[in-house]
Amino acid sequence: MIPEYDIIVVGAGHAGSEAAAAAANLGSRVLLITMDMTKIAQMSCNPAIGGIAKGQIVREIDAMGGYTGIVADKSSIQFRMLNRSKGPAMWSPRAQCDRTLFTIEWRKILENIEKLDLWQDSVVRLLIEEGNVSGVVTRLGVEFKSKAVILTNGTFINGLIHVGQNNISGGRSGEPASFGISEQLRDNGFEVGRMKTGTSARIDGRSVNFSMMEKQEGDDDPTGFSFIRTENYLPLQLPCYITYTNSEVHRILEAGFKDSPLFSGKIRGIGPRYCPSIEDKIVTFSDKSRHQLFLEPEGLNTVEYYINGFSSSLPLDFQIAALRKVKGLENVKIYRPGYAIEYDYYPPTQLFATLETKYLSGLYFAGQINGTTGYEEAAAQGLIAGINAHLKISGKKEFILKRDQSYIGVLIDDLVTKGVDEPYRMFTSRAEYRMLLRQDNADERLTPLSAEIGLAGQDRISLLHEKKRLIEETIDFLKKTSCTPSKVNHLLEEKRTSPVRQKVKLIDILLRPQVIMEDLQKLYPEIDKICSQLPRYQKEIMKSAEIEVKYSGYIDREKEIAGKIKRLEDVKISETFDYDKLHSISTEGRQKLKKFRPATIGQASRISGVSPADIRVLLIYLGR
Repeated sequence: MIPEYDIIVVGAGHAGSEAAAAAANLGSRVLLITMDMTKIAQMSCNPAIGGIAKGQIVREIDAMGGYTGIVADKSSIQFRMLNRSKGPAMWSPRAQCDRTLFTIEWRKILENIEKLDLWQDSVVRLLIEEGNVSGVVTRLGVEFKSKAVILTNGTFINGLIHVGQNNISGGRSGEPASFGISEQLRDNGFEVGRMKTGTSARIDGRSVNFSMMEKQEGDDDPTGFSFIRTENYLPLQLPCYITYTNSEVHRILEAGFKDSPLFSGKIRGIGPRYCPSIEDKIVTFSDKSRHQLFLEPEGLNTVEYYINGFSSSLPLDFQIAALRKVKGLENVKIYRPGYAIEYDYYPPTQLFATLETKYLSGLYFAGQINGTTGYEEAAAQGLIAGINAHLKISGKKEFILKRDQSYIGVLIDDLVTKGVDEPYRMFTSRAEYRMLLRQDNADERLTPLSAEIGLAGQDRISLLHEKKRLIEETIDFLKKTSCTPSKVNHLLEEKRTSPVRQKVKLIDILLRPQVIMEDLQKLYPEIDKICSQLPRYQKEIMKSAEIEVKYSGYIDREKEIAGKIKRLEDVKISETFDYDKLHSISTEGRQKLKKFRPATIGQASRISGVSPADIRVLLIYLGR
């Protein structure tokens, strides 16, 4: 007898894995359907997690009890904190991972969640009853019943792979595409679009002359992603390498443009402006004589490397010829060429902020089918979709993160409010409250919220309380302790800042931009004694205390601004509100409001085409 489930998750990529894990850990009976159980959470592009803004998202996922950060730490072969030369709002963790081990660790996790089952198959149709999704039908003809379905199909829906003039049906290199879902959704009123992304050639490291390249090592003191510290399974030891294209490389690539599906019109999907192919770079930045390439190791037990920055859909011969003109790659051998892939996506303005669709109850979308790009963005959406699917079928209140609470909140609000006109990628510049949304305080922001709905465990809450206590104790010590000129002036002279002439509080010394906490730690062992009560988090506690002291003015100002803006978020708009009766609203504003149906005044204010004057009219009509 085929069992019935509470929730079915279609696709076991980064979004599907987080969605299934979250829903099952909250108590729902979950079925995760994937075409290939050996490729769970497969890194389809480069073997790395995190980066600018993406690293903040991973720490937020971890703070809420998700697994991407834990898996990245267990499979990490290099870790770096990016943007250390900038302020703490810009610090972003990034790790190179062992691609194979990343998948193995994810599968271990999923197979050990009690209420989660896996099924290897392809979904070809949804079961729909009176506007509600009630299950799925697979290619094998099996009907699985459920109360909710989460689609996380990535690039597989009507996927088409391009290499030069050759194009084959596929969702990823060597894997079949999925058919049937888009046609059914279109018949149920959904808008369906096409997007395009691409990936680089994989090369044989034995054929690379690394001595001709710049070596890029990881951090000496890697911290990892997860707030729950675990010992890494692999040593952090493999470097990346940097090399560059040149004018000869560009000449060869340009000669292949006539056979490029990108320029011939074969590819009609919208490509990512922020992660362009090498062909796009040459055309868009024609004034540049070279472009940077990163050689990233695929794992400890392989000689395979990924060439970050050389995504291409040109014919194979042109890819090889161009690569062999790159310094260090003169004799390169490749395992497979780069390719472009087109796939169906569903404009995310068709979703509520819970990621449930507006047209079919109980149906949720997460990941690239919402027009995003990146493992981290997909995983975040999967987590939120899994949480909300569980909460809905349990009759509980929806879970929505605000823009001042998380990058995940910014991501989802951008998607459902503004939509996408190209594959969406998260940047720190998209967030209004970067100082509040730092990577170091993700647990303070989100772990209590997750614990309220039953996802983050007691171990996380206990750790958070202890960390906060030690941070407060450290700051309290700085406020109460006076330092004499004789004790501190030699440090101030070393730092080329003015000496003091009388006793001052230690916190005033730390407020100087030239002084950091580690400087004071050497003079005052008491600081080390406080922070070392949690040995694995000692540096993190010290750094968090320093940030709170040095940036308290910026933090307080952002909190004040966020508080004012939040008032607009609290003004609800009925889903059935009749905008046609408001004649004072602009025609464009009325059309956009009718189309997107914002849930709050705050959301309405972020819709392109809705003016501040339109918002004032709405506020007056709503009695505000």
